[in-house]
Amino acid sequence: MTTRTARTAISDDVWSEEELAEVCERLRHEIEELRADIARAEEQLASGDVSQGAGDDPADAGAKTYEREREIALTLNARDLLAQNERAIARVEAGTYGECESCHKPIGKERLRAFPRATLCVACKQREERR
Repeated sequence: MTTRTARTAISDDVWSEEELAEVCERLRHEIEELRADIARAEEQLASGDVSQGAGDDPADAGAKTYEREREIALTLNARDLLAQNERAIARVEAGTYGECESCHKPIGKERLRAFPRATLCVACKQREERR
């Protein structure tokens, strides 16, 4: 890699204040949506709306159970995404956003633009998935 290419690669991984503000805005918007989704799902689960309308037929009971379990799984997934988004914002505030938690090298802007919650660079993520 030439010196000019190395400088370009390094500057491509440095986040400007404006870029970080955009990332935080996107994450906060997703947080609001996730909280609304979670609240709606919890309300449905508490009221039994997920499984209403089915009779006493064994097939209906199975369908009710499936729908309830599906809604619970979706809610748990939304909670996980919410935590990831909150963690990403905390990383921005701490000044560690864009740094791989494993090797401490830059994650890369393109990866973070596609998946702003990423905490690992591509190489470390691939290594983790192979385990």
